[in-house]
Amino acid sequence: MAKAPRLKITVINLLCLVVLCRATESPQYEVVHAESDFEIRHYRDATWMSATVNELSFQKATLFGFHRLFQFIQGANLNYSRVAMTAPVVTSLVPGAGPLHSSAYVVRFYLPAKFQDSPPTPLPELNLKPYAWDSHHVAVRKFSGFATDDIVVKQAAKLATSLSLSPWANATSATHYAYSIAQYDPPFRFFGRTNEVWVDVDASRFAGKASF
Repeated sequence: MAKAPRLKITVINLLCLVVLCRATESPQYEVVHAESDFEIRHYRDATWMSATVNELSFQKATLFGFHRLFQFIQGANLNYSRVAMTAPVVTSLVPGAGPLHSSAYVVRFYLPAKFQDSPPTPLPELNLKPYAWDSHHVAVRKFSGFATDDIVVKQAAKLATSLSLSPWANATSATHYAYSIAQYDPPFRFFGRTNEVWVDVDASRFAGKASF
């Protein structure tokens, strides 16, 4: 019965160590459209390392998924390679049943440029997989504070409302993920935190327009 609390504390301690590895790289993008409360970004092709977690809680899924990813970047791979910390860590919700309308999440870590073409192979017991995130457009809403279970649902709903009142109302893309939460800060930063909710959109019908 005491294992779960100890595991949570261990994961938080590991997350705190992230500050020792400065997040100097992030996936490249350009802003192609901006509104008062959201923007549309175009992200280039990129390789991420992903951890699938069967969990109803966004917070628990992020902790457990990042725990496995943290072991990977600390050298738990067949290459014994240390991988520099990047930002953000992205947790994507897989639609399903449950109070948060989810049965699983995928937690992703953006691989630094030196590993984009040849990611280290994770140890099998970590159950991680490289993920080729092809070039895509996302609608992004920023929010501060801590990304808790309740807050991420509310922020996703606010982005959906904003999109419904904009020219992008019918532009959301059908993907395997309802939305994603991008977190940029370690857990011990209490002020000035940066988070984002992402929703994939189809920008093809806006191509060539002046506002795009």
